[in-house]
Amino acid sequence: MKTIRVLTLDDARRMAHAAEKEARDNGWNVSIAICDAGGHPIWLQRMDAAPIMSAMVAPDKARASVLSGKPSKVYEDMVNQGRIAALSMPVVPLEGGEPIYFDGQIVGAVGVSGVQAGQDAQVARAGVAALDGTDHLAEHLYKGKQA
Repeated sequence: MKTIRVLTLDDARRMAHAAEKEARDNGWNVSIAICDAGGHPIWLQRMDAAPIMSAMVAPDKARASVLSGKPSKVYEDMVNQGRIAALSMPVVPLEGGEPIYFDGQIVGAVGVSGVQAGQDAQVARAGVAALDGTDHLAEHLYKGKQA
């Protein structure tokens, strides 16, 4: 048997609070979604004045990130570089989803939508960073790599 870590609702609250603070500090109105290692939602919030569609897109970004173990930007880059076959993958190819690793295992992801792609990712990374003990591996392992 193997012991695995799972995100709790308290973990999700802590990450969402940190992500929301990052968004507010920058004057951004976004939706923030957090999913578990299976891609199932734990948390979803749409800040006042965030685009309505962002509440649909943020969970998809989180799911794309957790299913692949990579930031969702990897897929956006693939499409932007002409690899349109990536559009047929069961992931949303938009930056703003960041995986959460703990002890080398993916335990979930944060997805953010509502502002520019890099800003969404910045808010998502602030959420990930709020979870004490995370490895923050994804950015280092997958930077610039293709699926």
